[in-house]
Amino acid sequence: MSMSIALYSPYGSSRNLTILDRRNSPPDLGSASTLALSALGWVLGDQPRADRLLSLTGLTPDVLRDGLGEAGVQAAVLEFLINHEPDLIAAAEDLQAQPEDIIAAHERLTQ
Repeated sequence: MSMSIALYSPYGSSRNLTILDRRNSPPDLGSASTLALSALGWVLGDQPRADRLLSLTGLTPDVLRDGLGEAGVQAAVLEFLINHEPDLIAAAEDLQAQPEDIIAAHERLTQ
């Protein structure tokens, strides 16, 4: 969704400015990946949570490290958060995102 507004200058020239409304737009793959990596940093910042990530996802430290750039590994991190609402809400708050943003990023990474 976008809207166009006209700006008028006191110097006689006018321009149109387009404002994109990205609040309802699905994240692109790059921003989904960035959010997933930020979420991973958040998870790893707490040792018991990091241990739970490895236990529940079946990832190993080596697989996690080697797969940082892979959509599947990133999606697994986000799915881990999505499946535990207290972590989802806390991560979203700390990452200055909405829980829906994390869910949308997961969906984007699994397409």
